Amino acid sequence: MTEGHVTIIGAGIVGVSCALHLLKDGWRVSLIDEHPAGTQTSYGNAGAISPQSINPMSGSGIIKQIPKWLLDPLGPLAIRWSYLPKAMPWFMQFIRDGAATRVASQSEALAALHRNVIEGHEELAELANVKHLIKRQGWLSLYETDAAFKADAAARARMQSHGHEIHELNPDEISQLEPGLAPIFKHATWAPNSGHTVNPGALTEAYAKQASRMGCEFVNCKVLGFEIGPEGPTKIRTSAGEFKLDRLVIAAGAWSSQLSKQLGEPFPLESERGYHMMLPSPGFTTRRPVSFNERKFMTTTMEEGLRLAGTVEFAGLEAPPNWGRAIKLLEHAKTVFRDVDVSDAKRWMGQRPATPDSLPVISSSKVHEKVFYAFGHGHLGLTGSAVTGAHIASLVSRRNATIDLQPFRIDRYR
Repeated sequence: MTEGHVTIIGAGIVGVSCALHLLKDGWRVSLIDEHPAGTQTSYGNAGAISPQSINPMSGSGIIKQIPKWLLDPLGPLAIRWSYLPKAMPWFMQFIRDGAATRVASQSEALAALHRNVIEGHEELAELANVKHLIKRQGWLSLYETDAAFKADAAARARMQSHGHEIHELNPDEISQLEPGLAPIFKHATWAPNSGHTVNPGALTEAYAKQASRMGCEFVNCKVLGFEIGPEGPTKIRTSAGEFKLDRLVIAAGAWSSQLSKQLGEPFPLESERGYHMMLPSPGFTTRRPVSFNERKFMTTTMEEGLRLAGTVEFAGLEAPPNWGRAIKLLEHAKTVFRDVDVSDAKRWMGQRPATPDSLPVISSSKVHEKVFYAFGHGHLGLTGSAVTGAHIASLVSRRNATIDLQPFRIDRYR
């Protein structure tokens, strides 16, 4: 690993997107991960590629719901009590970031970052010859109560203020868009210009294969640490031995802050554990991603069946899964659809990398000249990955960014 070379840690959708953009710029690239590309968190998401996702979690009314949810281990948001002391500093910052003035600036930053996310993925998918995996069929968000719909009014207004087409639907219009839904929804919003992928794992794998064809070296091993000299990290220590470093990109998802801390740049990052159930033969198909506001989960028809994905659990990176949360998704499905076959459901759990302000870290290091960060996308890793790769390539190549990257800097909490 010599001059003119970039090492990326993390072979999820963010890491492989960074690799493709760096390879297009002419860099030699190595990508290190102990797991094959696209087999971890990037495999199990709901597939949405949503430019209208510009509202930070702390500004979505979720803070008011937390006390109630904490009493239900299978609720939309759960915290294992044994983990609460460790997570408390993150939650305190999350609450501070929910202030109205902060939410406004966070929303501005997300709007800029997500403006061209579908086009960004279409570009990479075409390069990888898998453009058929990207669809533009919109996004439907459903509400069972008047109160929940009213509570989201400010979020809808922010989306519309940034030019996103958001339509409000009544029950008859909901039924016309998705006939398979149970007649329990009073309101919906319809974002016709949203997109999704029908196979997140296959999309990530295809990007990785294209990177390999372009010369990317994939190294299957676990990163253990760094050897740091006067000018920054000079070697990376792994389970497969040591490798020399030139330039380094940390894109290791929920594990990224462990690595950034070793490099002298700690960052408040938590794992939002998400679950999914894949229904191979649900008996019907939805026409686009559908989110269920009060229940905090989504459904998307994919190549492998109907995916039920969502909810949030804070339990750290090491705790075993609570599969009751996955089973709860099946109960939701039986309620929100008229008739659904949940037999032979396949369960999954993954670790979303969550920042307190819902903004990812897309940043050059403030300590080491040749270190860069691309992590913390939370629920929006697939959405933001392709454009993040383009921004990282600009940072590494010392080009001017196409948006203001200051809100995404690594040192914003120091």
